[in-house]
Amino acid sequence: MIPRRSCVLRPPGAPTSRRQFLALGGAVIGGGVLLAACGGSDDTAGGDTAGGDTGGDDTGGDATSATATTDGFVLVQRYPNSMAITPGDVRLAISLADTNASLLTTGPTTLTGIIRNEQGDTIAEFDTPRRGDAMGVPYWSITASIPSRGLYELVVDGAIGDATPFLLFDSSEIAIPTVGTPLPGFDTPTTGDARGVDPVCTRLDGACPFHDVTLTEALALGKPVVYLVGTPAHCQTATCGPGLDYLIDASKQYASVATFVHAEVFADQAGTEVAPAVTALSLDYEPVIWITDADGTVARRVDIVWDSDEISAILAEVLA
Repeated sequence: MIPRRSCVLRPPGAPTSRRQFLALGGAVIGGGVLLAACGGSDDTAGGDTAGGDTGGDDTGGDATSATATTDGFVLVQRYPNSMAITPGDVRLAISLADTNASLLTTGPTTLTGIIRNEQGDTIAEFDTPRRGDAMGVPYWSITASIPSRGLYELVVDGAIGDATPFLLFDSSEIAIPTVGTPLPGFDTPTTGDARGVDPVCTRLDGACPFHDVTLTEALALGKPVVYLVGTPAHCQTATCGPGLDYLIDASKQYASVATFVHAEVFADQAGTEVAPAVTALSLDYEPVIWITDADGTVARRVDIVWDSDEISAILAEVLA
């Protein structure tokens, strides 16, 4: 089992549990790893699951309170650590921390830099705006078109230390559905049939409107599907909860165009039992959104963090 989640951005050296959890991603900082993670406070009975390690009281502490200048910052990874990213239009979301591993609640209006391949050749340049100011910890969504699998480096102007490496894999090498592959059907819990998941939706302001049909039923309707796996109640980094609300707002103009479905990460209120929706898609991180075409093929996948403007723009691009 994975422990109860509280989605924190943890500094290097923070107490960790021997149990594994669904990680939001990490960045190497001074030889350690700063994890953007949904973690738990206790070891629980059951087998380990894929992801990082966590433990202790996930309150964030000093790691989420910095308002320091960005003179000499390090990167905090907000994209998957695991085998999940494939060639094509690659999206790498990052936040910033100071050299003491304190997350910055401010930062440059834009970040600039390059992406290099393993041979050191520049294959893309980027100039990306700051996003998510209303979420407490802002992020920058770096996007680039990268055609081939392999090892690459993210070089951000103003960042201290070595370039940040990342890997791209062929879709045949990874388990999680990605762009160009079918989104498999699954009988997700609905308000009419919870299928052992209680509650069906942990949104604090009441269940979201994305539990009328199962994912299987949605995919059979012959129109695009927008599928979110995430847990609002067990996330305290202003990522999962607001992310669902942003999607609800953005979905209103596409109600007749696409079917929206949400599934929780845990099967119980305490957050001790992983929901079947997680294992069905081999997830080792969350939240994640898949957007399919009318045939059920994934057209876009959005990992871990998004704000209102970004998800609205992505839906417009795919569904309009």
